[in-house]
Amino acid sequence: MITPSYLIELQSLPLKEKVNISKQRIKEFYKQCNGKVYVSFSGGKDSTVLLHLVRSVYPDTPALFCDTGLEYPEIKEFVKTVKNVTWTRPKMTFKEVLDKYGYPIISKTVSMGLSRYRNTKSEIQRKLRKYGGINPTSGKKQEASIPLKWHYLIDSPFKFSEKCCRYIKKEPFTRYNRETNKAPFIGTMAIDSVIRKQNYLKYGCNIVGQKDPKSTPLGFWLEKNIWEYIGENKLPYSKIYDMGVLRTGCMFCMFGVHLDKEPNRFQLMYETHPKLWDYCINKLECGKILESINVPYKKYQQNKLF
Repeated sequence: MITPSYLIELQSLPLKEKVNISKQRIKEFYKQCNGKVYVSFSGGKDSTVLLHLVRSVYPDTPALFCDTGLEYPEIKEFVKTVKNVTWTRPKMTFKEVLDKYGYPIISKTVSMGLSRYRNTKSEIQRKLRKYGGINPTSGKKQEASIPLKWHYLIDSPFKFSEKCCRYIKKEPFTRYNRETNKAPFIGTMAIDSVIRKQNYLKYGCNIVGQKDPKSTPLGFWLEKNIWEYIGENKLPYSKIYDMGVLRTGCMFCMFGVHLDKEPNRFQLMYETHPKLWDYCINKLECGKILESINVPYKKYQQNKLF
């Protein structure tokens, strides 16, 4: 277990010390896994730094890229320039996941709460999903209850679900892990989300001795450290970042979009990738979902004060 205060201490270290600690965690994980490891490579800036860091210690470490169909074209172009990268694909398309399970909206917790509320006939469980409380079956506090401000989505004509990540992103890597008996280095950081922070506090960088071992050597880094490392090491990176895009995960993901500052990810996509924007907003009907949570998605009109 890592205390929040110690995490803050780690996050405040200079880059040189962070690099040394990360390399030590990489060596520890490599040895614990007997060298049967790989780098989970998304083509984004974080995994680009991770790949360089791991290969600075173990140059022959392979990487795995999952072509989900939701990456920006510039990400795929960049991945093609990197050596020793295996490509894989999910078994389901994004549209198939939407049709079968529903749209990813607000957050994984909210989407899960909405989905499970609708898919249970138990009044007790429906009440727990809606208002929270203690689960009489487990005696534990109910997880994934729906915050009051999103209760109106319960009656939405659209289906919502958190399962997109499971089938589009996690499944291909889990399959690869089973087929190769290898464990991944993953470029996530505690600052990415509440869940990732909680996991880091619980496990630290390396999770071993469990069913699914993994290592997050950048867990205590900050975003500024990523760009600092890229600059110091003159690393090439995807040009998508030079187009103003800050998040390079799944293009059509709506998790957290209500928190984006304008121009949000969809307003920016309108300018940079209009054909992909049209497919997402109109063909997949994500525009209707965004309207339901009052998120603008068309051309950004900046108000000017005179």
